[in-house]
Amino acid sequence: MQMIACREEARVARKLVHDREHIKHYTLHGVLSEGYVLALNTAFGTLSCLTYLDKQPALVLQQQFTNNEMNVLRPLLDSYPYYCPYEVLFAHFYHGEVNERTIERCRANLLKSLEDGTWEQATRPIRNVLSRVRIKLRIFGINIVSILETGYILKAAPAPASSTVA
Repeated sequence: MQMIACREEARVARKLVHDREHIKHYTLHGVLSEGYVLALNTAFGTLSCLTYLDKQPALVLQQQFTNNEMNVLRPLLDSYPYYCPYEVLFAHFYHGEVNERTIERCRANLLKSLEDGTWEQATRPIRNVLSRVRIKLRIFGINIVSILETGYILKAAPAPASSTVA
């Protein structure tokens, strides 16, 4: 009996460690209100906004992302509060997990496309995915802002204009 309980505890402990590897938390100070945190589950492609209500964790919002959208979202969140350079987005978009060498190759490819005048064609697939991610992030109050020929940065989305009738 004791042996079965130990195996079960070990299995649960391994599962918890595995789950922690797939969930990253982001506070995004200056974008999210105090007390809120984003949880990105890379295994399921979900971004959740969490807070505490009456000393209990509560799910406020959740959004599902495709693999391509996740490949663009992850480096943006990881770069916050700084901008995410084009070459980093490019590397994550086309290669998933990246290293410094991959980023250098992508930087060289992007510089070549800038010189050749093919920048728009080279970045179009990423811009298309970014537009879908931008729409999905709006419900969290987050906007993706372009920095000309540099990259993208996450900012607080402007509050929707109230439509009051006078």
